[in-house]
Amino acid sequence: MPEQSTQPTNWNLPNALTSLRILLVPLLGWLLLYDGGDDFAYRWWAFGVFTAAVVTDRIDGDIARKRNLVTDFGKLLDPIADKAITGMAFIGLSIIGELWWWVTIVVLGREWLITLVRLLVIRYGVMAASRGGKIKTVLQAVALCGLILPLRDFPRPFDQVGEALWWVAMAIMLAAVVITVVTGFDYLREAVRVRREGRADSAAKPVA
Repeated sequence: MPEQSTQPTNWNLPNALTSLRILLVPLLGWLLLYDGGDDFAYRWWAFGVFTAAVVTDRIDGDIARKRNLVTDFGKLLDPIADKAITGMAFIGLSIIGELWWWVTIVVLGREWLITLVRLLVIRYGVMAASRGGKIKTVLQAVALCGLILPLRDFPRPFDQVGEALWWVAMAIMLAAVVITVVTGFDYLREAVRVRREGRADSAAKPVA
């Protein structure tokens, strides 16, 4: 008699780390927006919270795969947690004037559009993350970390260094925006292909 494969429980470490990222969203918002974003210490704390979220995003997936703890609940919750924490960072930075609103609108609009498209075509097939999409994620994380830091408020003699680093962070963000838009079109083309091939496979199946 074949052994039945046991599914991992939803109560595991990777899912706990993913849930923690969601709990960090309001904390990040509060720290980032405190005193209109002008409090030097709170901006550093916001940086620490965002960095912790980025780190847990990396390690929870590694733990889940290595220990065979991948669950449907985790697959659903992980992208929600990612978009919630990055969305809070983008919106918060725009509110305090560290990032242009058009950047936030373009990036978040693309993220939620592709998420919706993934859900619409999932019956035909899964759209895997592309290499460009992964590069986009890394660039966004690095740029957000730099902009969350109070780089332009560094005291002398570090003020010039802080200003230079701020411009580096902004350049990385603009590169991330370009890749975000380009990969967005790539995902839309991929969605059309997945849907077309999925419908063709369904039509080719013999009727019982």
